[in-house]
Amino acid sequence: MLNNNFFDFSDKLMQLAREAESACSLTLAGCETVAEYNGSKVLSAFIKNKVSEQCFYGSTGYGYGDIGRDTLDRIYADVFGCEDALVRHNFVSGTHALSVALSGVLRPGDKMVSITGKPYDTLEEIIGIRGNKGDGSLIDFGIEYDQVDLLENGEPDMDSILKAVQGAKLAYIQRSRGYSLRPALTVSQIEQIVCGIKVASPDTIIMVDNCYGEFVEKREPVQVGVDLMAGSLIKNAGGGIARTGGYIAGRKDLVELCSYRLTCVGMGKEVGCTLSQNREMFLGLFMAPDVVSNAVKTATFAAELFSKLGFECYPKKNEQRGDIITVLKLGSEELLTAFCQGIQKGSPVDSFVTPEAWDMPGYDSKVIMAAGAFTLGASIELSADAPIRDPYAAWLQGGITYTSGKIGVLLAAQEMINRGLITL
Repeated sequence: MLNNNFFDFSDKLMQLAREAESACSLTLAGCETVAEYNGSKVLSAFIKNKVSEQCFYGSTGYGYGDIGRDTLDRIYADVFGCEDALVRHNFVSGTHALSVALSGVLRPGDKMVSITGKPYDTLEEIIGIRGNKGDGSLIDFGIEYDQVDLLENGEPDMDSILKAVQGAKLAYIQRSRGYSLRPALTVSQIEQIVCGIKVASPDTIIMVDNCYGEFVEKREPVQVGVDLMAGSLIKNAGGGIARTGGYIAGRKDLVELCSYRLTCVGMGKEVGCTLSQNREMFLGLFMAPDVVSNAVKTATFAAELFSKLGFECYPKKNEQRGDIITVLKLGSEELLTAFCQGIQKGSPVDSFVTPEAWDMPGYDSKVIMAAGAFTLGASIELSADAPIRDPYAAWLQGGITYTSGKIGVLLAAQEMINRGLITL
């Protein structure tokens, strides 16, 4: 356990932390096993694809013949176990990658069904279920939208899903929980959904928002029959190194259509300079399995510690994880704010800043976000954010090292103690 010489933690909190870490020791060991498997998979793909110094040089202009760009695409496809991938620094976020993917494969008159309930907040305006008519949403372009809500226990409603997807062009799955309390989907659960849809509606494209899920398990969604998935490089796949970017991976024909939307029809993946970003994207992917393991360890420790402090936390230490996120149901705006401000105090960057709730673009509620990161908004680094609305829960993610992640969690608890909001 941590040495208490550098931070003013109470003795009672440190004792509780030791008990929490001991209680989840088996889960922490399991994280290392998954990291070893995924690290081997990534290294094997680097060796197979003959990565060299030349791959790190950035191209300019049109980017024709960029060896690094094309090699990285092949590595991602090998690591994820799919036909093709589109990995680019000019995806500005995971939401952007998802938007490109949806726009790439859907056409006027097609139907999209979200089969895991309402999608993440930032997708609502892209689909057109929130925002201004005429802004260029999918619905504006004549794409029909439907959704199947999850069951009360957070599980997919398979009977309703199999009916809803019949005749649909695309079935959309959000793997992570978003700003909800439902559990993240595991790859095994996604596999069950895929098997059902392939029988009920064989031609329906199955797409997964894989943000926060990469390398949490040994398999990825495209390895169990998902046709297309997308994610962000400032989350799991970038390993805390990539400064920007995202990816789309899956069936070769669908990835090609997505590339036409990112660049233009007829050019697709053949163009797009990489400037000076290649090295960081290669190194980030190489580091990702271990970094994700540290994030999962941090999340597991946080859930166990705050459970001992009397709060509801999801998932529990012995539950199968589908993403790196832990939800801490804090119950009031005051507790939520103190928690996030405590996390900020444990950040290596901007620790002196006091986060406050504000109107973030793409959200329908004020959001408070603690994120003192080397890369702005990188949620693979320790961060906590939440909309200011009931049940006043914090969504904690990240921790590129387990040591720093654990300290951040303890500082959040200590901040709540110092304000008299919790007692030991």
